[in-house]
Amino acid sequence: MATHQYGYRDQSDAYAYSYDEDRDAGHGFDGGHDDRSGRRHGLNRLPAGLRAPIEGRTWREFGYLLLSLPLSIIGFVWAVTMTSLGVGLLITFIGVPVLAAALAGSRGLGALERVRARGLLGVEVGTPEPLRPRTGGPMGWIGATLKSGVSWRHLLYGVLHMPWAVFGFAVGLSFWVTGWTMLTYPLWRWVFPTYVGQDGIQLYGDAGHAIYLDNPFEITVTAGLGLLVTLVTPWVIRALTTVDRLMVIGLLGPSRLASRVVELESDRGVVVDTAAADLRRIERDLHDGAQARLVNLAMDLGVAKEKLSEDPETAARLVGEAHGEVKTALQELRDLARGIHPAVLTDRGLDAALSSVASRCAVPVRVEVDLTERPAPAIEGIAYFTVSELLQNVSGHSGATRAEVDVWRTRDRLMVQVYDNGGGGAVASGGSGLAALAGRLDAVDGILVVESPGGGPTRVTAELPWRRA
Repeated sequence: MATHQYGYRDQSDAYAYSYDEDRDAGHGFDGGHDDRSGRRHGLNRLPAGLRAPIEGRTWREFGYLLLSLPLSIIGFVWAVTMTSLGVGLLITFIGVPVLAAALAGSRGLGALERVRARGLLGVEVGTPEPLRPRTGGPMGWIGATLKSGVSWRHLLYGVLHMPWAVFGFAVGLSFWVTGWTMLTYPLWRWVFPTYVGQDGIQLYGDAGHAIYLDNPFEITVTAGLGLLVTLVTPWVIRALTTVDRLMVIGLLGPSRLASRVVELESDRGVVVDTAAADLRRIERDLHDGAQARLVNLAMDLGVAKEKLSEDPETAARLVGEAHGEVKTALQELRDLARGIHPAVLTDRGLDAALSSVASRCAVPVRVEVDLTERPAPAIEGIAYFTVSELLQNVSGHSGATRAEVDVWRTRDRLMVQVYDNGGGGAVASGGSGLAALAGRLDAVDGILVVESPGGGPTRVTAELPWRRA
């Protein structure tokens, strides 16, 4: 472990993620602070177990279970009937398009299921990859449909979901009806003596004896048991719909391989855009900086050459100015090269390179690098660039009086953290520099976490994959 002190630092905790758990997707409102209904504010003050039976999430999930039965029957009948028909007709060519139609219909029903799960369960399931026929015409479409794993997963969902939907419908409806019926029994017990001709719900009866729930004690116990069942029902429904969520995500969503391909394609685009932006920056810096100075240098030397015989003093002054321009141009070229990939990073690693960056920061910086070996050059370069950009933000925008840089390894991840005691308010969104930095990290499966409350301090943590050099 190497430590370089450029200022003073109080020990602080390693970074920790902070998530806002106030938003409950099942509540249907935000933290109870909804001006449209004062009752919502009071509802959120109740314990979760007491408010669960009347939450919007519970009613939506119960509606999902009720709708699952008829829709699953339709999907099951379609899948089994069309598949059986297609397999039976495979002896002729007609079975092939029938199987393709079965798969296409299952995909259509799967799209409806994704919409239903998104609306009632809050499950965001991506649309699976579309069919890509190699040739045009019906035969190309049939071949692409039959070769598509997505289509067969949709067909499998239609077969498997129906028995589970029957079970979920029966269990969910039984708990729901039993709980609310028993809980509200004191309100509707009058129906029995008025219209049925008995004193209440009959628990037991034979030719000579019958037991009814008709006295105050029995009615109270019935309502109490109903309350318990009613309080348990939301969690039973939630458990049932959890299985539905898993089935929708696993069978109706894009495959992991397809999702990974899309992610890699996106990352490739980010890498290409980042490389193009870096090339434009280098070209701009060369054109506006060193190149302009070299042009002025050539002009000054040309004038000095003409003045050498006529006015030696003027020529000497111009040569002296040209010498200064040369040194300035060399310094700009060094800075430009250091911004691309400094030699000290290649030769001595992150420890020395980050110490060099910290020494040029406008505020005192403490650098602590705890690495027993060097990561891959690409990861090392991104870590250096990340710290360099963050320290530039500290120098130019934070108003801080001190900063800290920590680098360490956690299992297969390289952690980079930059802390400052400035005014805070940094965000990694929109077109900010932190957003661009987050995109650069995302291109290599890294993440950027920004903790910067108003008034400070700011703690930015970059997490990169560890790859050996």
